[in-house]
Amino acid sequence: MTVTKRFIAGAICPRCAEMDRIRSWEQNGIRYRDCVSCDFFEQLPIEDAALPELETRVNREREEQAHSDLQTVKILDPKGH
Repeated sequence: MTVTKRFIAGAICPRCAEMDRIRSWEQNGIRYRDCVSCDFFEQLPIEDAALPELETRVNREREEQAHSDLQTVKILDPKGH
């Protein structure tokens, strides 16, 4: 039986810090992750949801976003309506 290994988009390897190099797959109730750039390998039980999520470009908070103030923008109608 062949197991499909999928890359995790935006994931950053905790060992080598390369982005988009982490693969994930499940087999026999265990989730596996590895890095194609270094020797990082991890296996986790699937039912353990309390483990931290891998850092990705989506869930990583950018420094400028963390310190910026939000402002409301009002769009004006050029015809004056």
